[in-house]
Amino acid sequence: MPNRLMFDRARMSYFPLRERLSKVSIPDACIKPEAYLKTKEIPASLKLRVDSIAAEIAKAKKRGASVVCAFGAHSIKNGLGQLLGSLLKKGWFTHLAANGAAVIHDWEFAFQGKSSEDVHENVLKGKFGTWEETGLYINLALALGAYEGLGYGASVGAMIHKDGLDIPSREGLFETVNSAIKRNSVDVSTYTTNKAAAALDLLGLMELLNLRPGFLSVDHLYKEYSLLEAATQCGRPFTCHPMFGHDIIYTHKANCGAAVGRTAERDFLEYVSSIESLDGGVYLSVGSAVMSPMIFEKALSMARNANGGKGIKDCGIHVVDLQEASWDWSGGEPPMDDPAYYLRFMKTFSRMGCRVDYTSADNRVFFALLSQSLECQMENRNE
Repeated sequence: MPNRLMFDRARMSYFPLRERLSKVSIPDACIKPEAYLKTKEIPASLKLRVDSIAAEIAKAKKRGASVVCAFGAHSIKNGLGQLLGSLLKKGWFTHLAANGAAVIHDWEFAFQGKSSEDVHENVLKGKFGTWEETGLYINLALALGAYEGLGYGASVGAMIHKDGLDIPSREGLFETVNSAIKRNSVDVSTYTTNKAAAALDLLGLMELLNLRPGFLSVDHLYKEYSLLEAATQCGRPFTCHPMFGHDIIYTHKANCGAAVGRTAERDFLEYVSSIESLDGGVYLSVGSAVMSPMIFEKALSMARNANGGKGIKDCGIHVVDLQEASWDWSGGEPPMDDPAYYLRFMKTFSRMGCRVDYTSADNRVFFALLSQSLECQMENRNE
């Protein structure tokens, strides 16, 4: 079959991130629950719902069950990274899961304190997503993380935490490859072959980018706002579940599909492991209409499959989004001629065989209320 033409990213120009007009400044956007909620009128029904969820989380924590929070990129862009990091450090959440855009916003906030560009204006100029530092450093972190056996989120988190990347020597990378080749094929483990393949990917990037071995300094002056940094500090998982081509890092010549795949695969399997411990636990899905329900249904089926088709039914799934509720899902699915039937996330979660409810709320209001309610749970427990 003849080779089809592929777009060559070497033809592209990339621009310094500092030249981009970024719409969100994280020191200004960062949500402090008490101050933020003072500016809002909170319906009593919403407060009751959040208090109920907080009580469920407290019970799950006492049982040692998973409390997984999946969210979309707007939670980061809306200034919730520091708040979510605090909940993670305190053990209220055992696992965070997000999409590729959430990682990008979190990294840009950590790196320069600003994120979010004008898509309309920059697409017209052919500049949307063509920012040198974002594309270079995140892609390089993923390639290095793939070689080191890290997941997607942990790879970028390690770069933020260390303020840079440890680029291995070419000799060391070649030794990794040669060691795998010399082994008897029967004895070569998946880990060994993956590490050798990742070494080759990294060698290719070092050649393409003319990178020298040693420590590549990447200062993150605003890392106190970073959720990835918080997850790295406390050693809890913040996994990333990207879709290829969805994020601006794919525009950069440093992008390596194999590195994305290896790190994202590890994150997905770590996520499945958390779902396997969800009996007696809580699953929050906040502002994620596609990623969260899609990975959840596969993970839940995998976990049940590995346990003989049993278990993981005593858990609460709480879905939060801005759309107004138009259907009572406790009574089953709507008919196909009802628009609510095509509300993918609720249709998916309603089929999982677990308790599920829907809350219409802004993610800032929801997480700020949840943080306060969980603090009350802590105070009550200590009395």
